[in-house]
Amino acid sequence: MTVLSSLSARACGLLNSLTCPKAVRTNRDTGLIRLLACLFMLVDHAGKMIFPEIPELRLIGRLAFPMFAFGIAVGAVYTRDPIRYLSRIVLLMLISQPLYALGLDHEVNTMYAVSFLHNPLSAVRAFYIGSWSKPSILLTLALGLCILIALRKRQWVLALGVYVLCCRFSSSLDYGIGGIRLMLLFYALCEHPLAALAAVSAYMIAWSGGTGYTLFGHEFGMRIFALPAAVFCCLPMKRHITLPRWFVYGFYPAHLAALAMLTRIP
Repeated sequence: MTVLSSLSARACGLLNSLTCPKAVRTNRDTGLIRLLACLFMLVDHAGKMIFPEIPELRLIGRLAFPMFAFGIAVGAVYTRDPIRYLSRIVLLMLISQPLYALGLDHEVNTMYAVSFLHNPLSAVRAFYIGSWSKPSILLTLALGLCILIALRKRQWVLALGVYVLCCRFSSSLDYGIGGIRLMLLFYALCEHPLAALAAVSAYMIAWSGGTGYTLFGHEFGMRIFALPAAVFCCLPMKRHITLPRWFVYGFYPAHLAALAMLTRIP
């Protein structure tokens, strides 16, 4: 019984460590990570909308999502008010969605189904609802954060329910269920830098399966170029960059608005 009790206690301790980490021992310089994520995202989106003749910009942009996913995982560990943190992400998502559709060329006919001249209120409503035909990355991040908060609060049924929902609608999410799983990995292993680096790297290599790019005799899709982000996220760094909150939350809608205007200049 003593051996069984010891094994049970260790198993419970491991489960608690994976689902409710108390500290982050991977890269705690989240200011640097968020700054890099914003810059790589800007490069990616500029490559898509302004410089499509330079495909290397899109490859560099693959580094952005893992860094945003890592930032969400770290935020889920450290936030003192999980619900308030989630509310900020959701509010940012709701504000940014029409800008996402305009800035990255995801407009659909239903957005303009009602005349702004004849029925402005209905036109605004149709425009906003239509913009959700392709949700932005913020929906993926918000759903991932929901799961992490549920785990932190030991609400296992809620966490499983949201995860199953993400699996069901994976094709509608930017980066799909694969992006959700990456957030879970960052969160579960944030107290173990080397284990995180190994597990995240292996997962990202497996997740990058596809065609288009040959490395070491194997075919990969574009996501293989996101692999260096695992090093930035998982290994501790000594720099401590502090970003103002207005930059952290304002950069995403601001850069989309700028892209929307720049791509419409004759």
